[in-house]
Amino acid sequence: MSSLATGVGRVLIAVYGILALAATGRSVVQIAEKFSFAPFSYTLSAIAAVVYIVAMIALIVPGRFWYRVACVTIVFEMTGVLVVGTLSLIDRQLFPDLTIWSYYGMGYAFAPLVLPVAGLWWLRKHHRAAAGVEPVRRGATDDAARSAE
Repeated sequence: MSSLATGVGRVLIAVYGILALAATGRSVVQIAEKFSFAPFSYTLSAIAAVVYIVAMIALIVPGRFWYRVACVTIVFEMTGVLVVGTLSLIDRQLFPDLTIWSYYGMGYAFAPLVLPVAGLWWLRKHHRAAAGVEPVRRGATDDAARSAE
């Protein structure tokens, strides 16, 4: 089974790792110091941290199961960024303090908005290799069929 941790995949994994550390650190500090001020925002920060950690692991570990985990996690991440980003623009009272996904990740140079798009592109590009399905080479099947006759 092939790993997704090659080429651009390594960059994606590194960025997921950086965001995992940032979101984890942010949520721990927010929850420990001022949870009662914005519990919804701080809980979302913690959820984002878990999402980034799981996505990073899923991109590192080869196999069908982890490929599927990566797909689900990254789709969840994209949904979270879009929903939280939109809600933070529409109803600022919902988010008295920022999360990593507020304003589509503006506080993180919009990396939370771009990252799931790049991650889904990478997964789509490498779905056969990651799922353990070897691509069929043209001509190889024809040669095998001729030699069997």
